[in-house]
Amino acid sequence: MRTQMNGNKLLLSLFFSAYILSLFACASVPVRSYDEVVSQWRSYEDVANWMQRYYSYDWEKFKGSLEIYSAENPPPVKTPQESFEEKSGLCFDAAYFAKETLNRIDPSYEAKIVFIENRPYYKPNHYVCSFKKDGQLHIMDYGLPFEKLRGVFGPFTSLDQYLEFYHRHHPKVKRSKSISFGWPPFMKKVIEEK
Repeated sequence: MRTQMNGNKLLLSLFFSAYILSLFACASVPVRSYDEVVSQWRSYEDVANWMQRYYSYDWEKFKGSLEIYSAENPPPVKTPQESFEEKSGLCFDAAYFAKETLNRIDPSYEAKIVFIENRPYYKPNHYVCSFKKDGQLHIMDYGLPFEKLRGVFGPFTSLDQYLEFYHRHHPKVKRSKSISFGWPPFMKKVIEEK
């Protein structure tokens, strides 16, 4: 009987100790906001490193988007803060995060959205972020699940040259209707609502 009582006290003591340690562990790991983290970043490499390490393609959102959304009913685009907190999204979420973050870090990057219109040849369309480094065009793309197209690419002499690169490395898309800077008209409304 006495051994069982000592065992119960020991077990209770261990659980209490573990509980106290977990409280301290949780309290000692502060959650940093998008604003706090980005204020520490100094170059496009910091953005690329974070996206490579933490950002993932949201397959569930992708599956739903093909059935629900269209030019008349475009999908919602996450704010950079939402993408940072959720660490996932689709190509337009990743492109918007990169554009806003790069321009915040250094406006000389002149980061812009690039729209690749794949339809009618392939569904869906694609979005990436362009920026200038040493006056040359580069592309940041973390909005695809294909490793050969995830990262920072360039320099390119034009968007058309990047499009050739995109077609060469994409496992399915070998032809697109067009490529251009900026959101297409049907997506501008969604972004303006942010």
